Amino acid sequence: MVDILREPIEDPAVWKAERFRDPTDWIYPLAPAQIAELETAAGEVIASGKTAFGISREDFPLPTLAAVLDDQLDVLENGRGFIFMRGLDVTRYDAVTLQTIYWGICSYLGVGISQNPQGELMSGVTDYGDEFEGDPYVSNIRLHRTTHEIHPHTDSCDYVALLCAQPAKSGGDSAVLSSLALYNEVLATHPEYLEPLCEGFHLDLVGKGSKAKELSHHRIPVFSYFGGKMSARFNKRQIELGAEKASDGLDPLSQAAIDYVRDVSMRDDFRLPMEFRAGDIQVLNNRVTFHARTAFEDDPAAKRLLWRVWLNARDPRPMAPEFANQLNSGERGGVTLRA
Repeated sequence: MVDILREPIEDPAVWKAERFRDPTDWIYPLAPAQIAELETAAGEVIASGKTAFGISREDFPLPTLAAVLDDQLDVLENGRGFIFMRGLDVTRYDAVTLQTIYWGICSYLGVGISQNPQGELMSGVTDYGDEFEGDPYVSNIRLHRTTHEIHPHTDSCDYVALLCAQPAKSGGDSAVLSSLALYNEVLATHPEYLEPLCEGFHLDLVGKGSKAKELSHHRIPVFSYFGGKMSARFNKRQIELGAEKASDGLDPLSQAAIDYVRDVSMRDDFRLPMEFRAGDIQVLNNRVTFHARTAFEDDPAAKRLLWRVWLNARDPRPMAPEFANQLNSGERGGVTLRA
């Protein structure tokens, strides 16, 4: 029997969009002196010959910004579950300097893990022109490599960070919602859905497993209550495709349950929209939030580009082993490197 929480979650990460309609409540503006600290630290790393991905926070001293990032980490880990920083002028930096600054910030928030079979610790979220017909997941194409809308979902890490190097010509806006508030909604309106959602599903890993085509070895819950904490993991198409490959598809109750999770996650009272400007940094706690993206149109001379980093927390949220192993690579493991 799965452990199902039958009481509403009370947690700072339970919120609805109206709570944060004023962006000044959640955007942290980087001050010129703080940006100067980032530039100095990045310059010292580059001068030393180290690569950005080989440094830790000890290699990236930030005399005053360090305390701010510690506070932001507390918000990410124990508060609302997302942070947003603004103020970097990306036109001032070459690619190496920008990525070093960004990785330096991330080093204060967690530990980077591999996010694709190439072992990349920082990858570009942009339109790669991958060709497919119909559903890109059927062709093992991850939607962040396209211009398509991405429905509410989670990534397979504790925190996902995005730095906007170039916004789209139009579209490409982000949205974030509290998955814990969504749980409370399911509990209040359709408690019969909790059993399949908490029992979980075999997921199609869409190229993120140890092989190009692979299902999760075990069922992964959408909602997992463990150690007094609720965590969530959701991708509707991965659930559906996994069920199609593992059996004859989802039973009616399970299909209704994940349909309902999708429907609630698309509601305006849950979704908090966020506009990405050049230099913005968004970091999300995947265990307590879902995120989404609208479709976008590019300027061919200036394609939309976000740099993504997957981070594991140094002090991780308690998670059941079957929930924590999401990629067949062990608890909180990244994507397996493949030749």
